[in-house]
Formats: sequence, structure tokens, C-alpha cells
Amino acid sequence: MQATSAEPLARDTEHRSRADARHDFIFRILLRCCALLVLATLLGAALSTLWGGREVLFKDGLHFLFSADWNPVEDQYGALAPIVGTLVTSLIALVLAVPVSFGIALFLTEIAPGWMRGPVATAIELLAGIPSIIYGMWGLFVFVPFMAGIEPWLNDTLGNIPVIGAVFQGPPLGLGLLTAGIVLAVMILPFISSVMREVFQTVPARLKESSYALGSTTWEVVWDIVLPYTRSAVIGGIFLGLGRALGETMAVTFVLGNSYNITASLLMPGTSISSSIANEFNEAVGLHRSALIALGFLLFVVTFIVLLIARLMLRQLARKEGR
Repeated sequence: MQATSAEPLARDTEHRSRADARHDFIFRILLRCCALLVLATLLGAALSTLWGGREVLFKDGLHFLFSADWNPVEDQYGALAPIVGTLVTSLIALVLAVPVSFGIALFLTEIAPGWMRGPVATAIELLAGIPSIIYGMWGLFVFVPFMAGIEPWLNDTLGNIPVIGAVFQGPPLGLGLLTAGIVLAVMILPFISSVMREVFQTVPARLKESSYALGSTTWEVVWDIVLPYTRSAVIGGIFLGLGRALGETMAVTFVLGNSYNITASLLMPGTSISSSIANEFNEAVGLHRSALIALGFLLFVVTFIVLLIARLMLRQLARKEGR
């Protein structure tokens, strides 16, 4: 009787095991398909832009990358000016936004009283949700006149310095690389500061309390405890903001000036990859359209290289921490 009653139980257990294994297999297949879908989308976007820009890329090759000529009338196209403008404005934004974001995150996690942390953090998150075109309109109607008022001072003071003087020389237009970089810094600041604040909060309180008990100052606690503990995540947040700055379109288009001339001055108008595409794509035909699509492929490549560098840096930091 015991053997007879045990057989249905064994068959039921075996049936459930097979069903669980089958469901687990289906679940793994679905997850794998989701991952492959992301890779396929990424590869499809890259190949489609490469195919769309093949007329210029295969016709001019490296000349397209290193030429500063952009003349749709004569079908002469060079990507150097948009590439330089994209990199310069993103670098300005990063240099300005990272220290301010670090200060905001440090203030909210270590210094600010409890009643202030919530409202300030909420305000920062609201800034991150503002559409880019709003930043562009604010930059054009408010910040550009402000920059036009202080650029003569920059030209008269910093413009006379022997080494860096050429960077701050130019007419007081208000539009230019410096203005676009500052607007981009305002845009990416909420993203970087939010990431830094979140990762700073993950530091165990006992580590900081132990450091304070040994007589460390707030700066020493941040430099010796908080930053080493969250270094990888902080770098990831910085590169996240850089990726946003590289691909920004509308805000940069409003305040950059849209000039294909390459100059040493940050006060002069310039252009970027995204703003060039936004300004000219609707009217582009033939080789002009192919050149703009090729610019999109270059922006994809630049963004991919930046993210790849971020991954390599994070992997190197992980190896050092493992040692």
C-alpha cells in the first residue's frame, strides 16, 4: 500500500519538476531575446546611419572627417567643425557641471539639515525633467543677452593673457561655444548630482561615524571614505551626463550660433553634430542629405567611444579595488 501510494506522488513530483524546467527554459529564452533585441536595435541604428551616409563616407573617406569645408551649394562637406563643436561644448559642460554637482551632492548628504534635503533634492529632480527646448529658449532670451554683457569684460581681462588670451577674444555676440557649454552644464547638472547623491547615501554610516570619531573633518571623511567607496558609480554618473551633453540638440541649436568656422575663441559662434542635423535635414537632398546622415553616424561612434572608455575605466577601477 505504501509503495502504491508513493508512485502517484513520485509521478506528480516528476511532472512538476519537468514543468518547472520547461518554464525556466522559456523564461531564459525570453530574457535572451530581450537582450538580443537591444543589441539588434543598436546594431540596426548604426548600420542604417552608415548606409545612409555611404555616399559621403565612401566618396570622401578621411577627407570628410578632417575637412572644415561645408558648402551645400558646391556639394563640399566636412565634419571637422561639427565634431570640434560637439566635443568643446561637452567638455565645457563637464568641467562646469562636475564640481557643482559634487558640491550639491555633498551638501545634501553630509551638511544640509533634514528639513532642507527633501525640497532641494526634489527641485534637482524637477530640473532633470524640464524639456531641452525650454532650456534653449531660456538660453536664447535670457542667458545670451547676459553673456553679451559680460563678454567685453572677458575680452578685456582674460583676452590679454598671453597663453589663453585667444580663447576669450571675440565680439560680444552672446552666442557661441562658451554659452552653449554653460547651458549644457545647467542641463546635465541635475543628472550628475542626482547620481552622486544616491551613491553617497549608500556609504555605510558606521564607516563615516568611525572616521568622525577619530577626529576627521567633513572633507577628510568625504575624500578618504565616501569617494573611494563610491568612485566607480560617481564616474559612471559623470559619463552619463557627458553622454547627454554629446547628443543634445535643441538647447545647443538655440545658443550655439550655427557657424562652420573653426576658431580658437570660445566666444565665437560654432556648430555641433546634432544642431547641424536639426537645422539642415528638412531641406537636404542628395549628397547633402547623405552628409547629414553621416554626421549622425559619427555622433553614434563618438558616443559609443565615450561609453566604452567609461566601461574600461570602471573595469580598471574594479580590478584595483579587488587587489
